[in-house]
Amino acid sequence: MLQTERLTLRRWEEGDAEDLYRYAKDPDVGPIAGWPPHRSLEESRDVIRNVLNGREAYAVCLKADNRAIGAIELKLNGHTDMTERDDECELSYWLGKPFWGRGIMPEAAGEMLRHAFEDIGMTKVWVGYYEGNVKSKRVQEKVGFRYQWKSEDVDVPLMHETRNGYVSSLSKDQWQWDRLYAAASAVRNERRISDYVTCGEVSAAILSGSGRIYTGVCVDTCSTLGICAERNAIFNMLTNGEQEIRKVVAILPDGSSGAPCGACRELMVQLMPATYKGVEIMMDYKQERVMTLGELTPEWWI
Repeated sequence: MLQTERLTLRRWEEGDAEDLYRYAKDPDVGPIAGWPPHRSLEESRDVIRNVLNGREAYAVCLKADNRAIGAIELKLNGHTDMTERDDECELSYWLGKPFWGRGIMPEAAGEMLRHAFEDIGMTKVWVGYYEGNVKSKRVQEKVGFRYQWKSEDVDVPLMHETRNGYVSSLSKDQWQWDRLYAAASAVRNERRISDYVTCGEVSAAILSGSGRIYTGVCVDTCSTLGICAERNAIFNMLTNGEQEIRKVVAILPDGSSGAPCGACRELMVQLMPATYKGVEIMMDYKQERVMTLGELTPEWWI
């Protein structure tokens, strides 16, 4: 079972058949995703027994009543035609029409991505939608999927027709950078503290060895007492008992990302003298351009 702020994602049970039928019989739900509306309660029971029984298939439920309102699944190798790798999978989902437009599916999909990358060892998740399914496309964009290609005349066997399909993917590395950028963005808040101190023009986030994210903002003073956002994030990490850095992103006032200054690089090198060269630095978030600390600091002075 998985949980988010509003949702519980749990295994399907035969007792969910009535709720499944309530939403799956709607002609606005299934056909656009590639399957026909359910015609009977017994058909919904059969789908629970034989279709929604995958190892990573979940009913999407509101925490308030734990009743199924949709479905979401990570289709593992052998159950998807998008990959033949054991460390990759396909995300599929649908939601009952009364719950559209409330951000429920992006919330559920976000948790499934976390589960895929952190719990079951996936390195990439694939996803697709058929032409015209604008809502599914928006869900994919909201949770960070990157468009890969368009396929024409794709067979849709359950609907006895062909359609155009669009395929996107998200790697674990991209997912981690997206989370870091979002965390740094959340704390960036340019403000004046006094006549002598400002802060928040630049923010930073670092991914630690344990997978936790630590953030910090720059503090600027009229003397040498200020500190960069990256070092502030590092000190936050050290305060919480960790010392290994894996990834670093810093957000500048215009929203772009850039390299840490020499003092920040020096601190990271001194913290990790044997392994600092592998630390990844986001140079350009929009272009997904990454360099290692070893490339930025090829020769250490010690």
